[in-house]
Amino acid sequence: MATGPLGEDVLNDYERNGFVVARGMFSTEEIDLLRRASREDRQLDQHAFGKGDGEGGTVRLSLWNHPGDTIYGMFARCETIVNSAEMLLDGEVYHYHSKMIMKDARVGGAWAWHQDYGYWYQNGVLFPDLTSAFIAVDPATRENGCMQVLSGSHHMGRIDHVLTGDQAGADLERVHEAEKRLDLVYVDMQPGDVLFFHANLLHRSDQNRSENPRWAMICCYNAARNNPYKEAHHPRYTPLSKVPDSAILDAGMRRFSEADSESWLDESKDESALRLATLDANAVQ
Repeated sequence: MATGPLGEDVLNDYERNGFVVARGMFSTEEIDLLRRASREDRQLDQHAFGKGDGEGGTVRLSLWNHPGDTIYGMFARCETIVNSAEMLLDGEVYHYHSKMIMKDARVGGAWAWHQDYGYWYQNGVLFPDLTSAFIAVDPATRENGCMQVLSGSHHMGRIDHVLTGDQAGADLERVHEAEKRLDLVYVDMQPGDVLFFHANLLHRSDQNRSENPRWAMICCYNAARNNPYKEAHHPRYTPLSKVPDSAILDAGMRRFSEADSESWLDESKDESALRLATLDANAVQ
């Protein structure tokens, strides 16, 4: 079973570096269930969008706003992840969105340098009081395009973002200057490891030129006190119902119904997914 939430002993590292890695936070059994469910999930596959990287590669992803009751929702709502987010953000959080990043073998594209708050700023979120939990479904290595971060770059504040291919990337003039002063970290991960990172942390990944896929589920959380001041394509504050860590294995033992799948991936109910589908530049800049 999951190891339990992060302890406050990592808080100084998170505040200094903008990220922290929890090794083996989820068990082999839990991650095996997530991997098998996501690989076999027709709804997840059918609702995936391709994002061009401007370098000839494409990353596939599925995104949803509400966690739901599927195994994906159990990961996003489990006490280990949510309590960790609440510790890092110093208070109640709610689910902002989750996504499955499907960086397939040999064809998975790169992600440009960016900050998540560079996207979310436009949604009426006043402060960068958000954190993301990157759950490794497959091994993430330099060969298959693991996450790269500029340690401490979250202290730079929000950077302007411009379109690169289908992706919104950070102003490269500032990024290149930051690279001269900050440490570049390749975040190698094993299945079950979790990377928590600040919304203003600069991060990217290379194309996957290996024979191995690099899938990951990313759960994003906003501080409840940071509720957006205006309506946007992301829902505003919605109380998050936590579940015990044991709910992950319980969910893995039952098959998802069509109704369950439709309730959390139906594009007509998910404006984030709809904007991604139409590649609305204003939705991601």
